[in-house]
Amino acid sequence: MTSVTILREAEAELREAVAYYEDKRPGLGFDFASEVEASVESIRHFPERWPLRSDATRRYLVQHFPYIVVYLFVNDHIWVIAVAHCKRHPHYWSHRVPSAE
Repeated sequence: MTSVTILREAEAELREAVAYYEDKRPGLGFDFASEVEASVESIRHFPERWPLRSDATRRYLVQHFPYIVVYLFVNDHIWVIAVAHCKRHPHYWSHRVPSAE
């Protein structure tokens, strides 16, 4: 099975979002974390299913929440570089993508 590494920054984003949703309603943070986990599992099983973008990333829309999992698929390895809200500060994570230089 394809291995996955989640960058520290992406893990921090996930924790912050879980805390936010848990504050909104007890259990909602758990629901969000479960959906992100399911997203990562889908990516793990079908890493090339989502379109390759010009910056070499791929994006998976998390079910039921306005978040995307931004990842790179390089040398049969998945690098999750962001768990990003769809409407807040687009591309704030772009510095995490290695340049092609």
